[in-house]
Amino acid sequence: MHLSRRRLLAAAFALPWLQSARAAAYPPVVPRRLVFPRDHAAHPEYRTEWWYLTGWLSAPGVPDFGFQVTFFQVRPGIAEDNPSAFSPRHIVIAHAALAWPGEHRLLHDSRAARAGFGLVGAETDRLSIFLDHWRMEVRNDGLHVRVDSRDFALLLDGAPPPPVLLQGKDGWSQKAPGKEHASYYVSMPQWPLRGTVTVKGQRFEVSGRAWFDHEWSSELMHPEAAGWDWAGVNLNDGGALMLFRMRRQDGSALWFGGTWRKASGETLRFGPGDIVWETLREWTSPRTGWRYPVEVRIRVAGRELQLKPLMDDQELDSRRSTGAVYWEGAVTAFEAGQRIGRGYLELTGYGERLNI
Repeated sequence: MHLSRRRLLAAAFALPWLQSARAAAYPPVVPRRLVFPRDHAAHPEYRTEWWYLTGWLSAPGVPDFGFQVTFFQVRPGIAEDNPSAFSPRHIVIAHAALAWPGEHRLLHDSRAARAGFGLVGAETDRLSIFLDHWRMEVRNDGLHVRVDSRDFALLLDGAPPPPVLLQGKDGWSQKAPGKEHASYYVSMPQWPLRGTVTVKGQRFEVSGRAWFDHEWSSELMHPEAAGWDWAGVNLNDGGALMLFRMRRQDGSALWFGGTWRKASGETLRFGPGDIVWETLREWTSPRTGWRYPVEVRIRVAGRELQLKPLMDDQELDSRRSTGAVYWEGAVTAFEAGQRIGRGYLELTGYGERLNI
């Protein structure tokens, strides 16, 4: 689920043009047939869009670890009639994080800039989004990701895109009561990766599997919603499971959704009434004082899963770019005490309502 998610501090980019700004007309999110590879590319007419890659990696000499790379493109809807190349028609934001063994907390960095000048932007004919030297793109030979940060760097290469998993109804994913609260949502789980990770000057050859999400929407978060919980898990048998719940401010569930693609190819789709999501253990951040349900039990399709974190402290502070603080981290999925998969869990809106 991910960017209909985040409050952006776009006003700082917009001040010189506010007086000439006109209200943006964003297209509605309605059921339609998605076409690939075109719909892997950018949709700049919509309000928000993001490309989200998470996974687990293995390297010689260190325990397995998690990574996350996310690019956002946002259309603030200001100064769109201004011909200046400096007009902030689109803002690009990038996040990257490592759940690195021995650190006991995330290594994290972010970037943000207005699109333009061939240095920042997203292409509309193929999956390619870039912010200076940070990049995520698909070329003929497959996926390529580059992140250079002070504490870490990622150079990851993937095979050509795996089969698409359309979330919701053929890629139209409802997020709350009312069909206007929806996004277009596409996943590509079980994406094999190889490459290098450099941490504090030490370089490691890595391999693993990733979960890829691409989502775009014109809608803001439902007014009753405070935040959401989301999980994407690559299952050991080759299947894939995505589940989410939107939460009200009192903690009750506003909406549920999810998809389970079995190894056989059969796909189960879930909505309100199909999912039970329970907290097993909470963790309190020493920085914000916020409490997150980092270990959960989920009942779905007659099965009972437990998600356990790689480490408790996977709180991500993105206030410099999106204005939000949330928990997003590597987790392992268990069933009847046996490990059945690994993925990522995202928890938002726990310390304060997430403002979009």
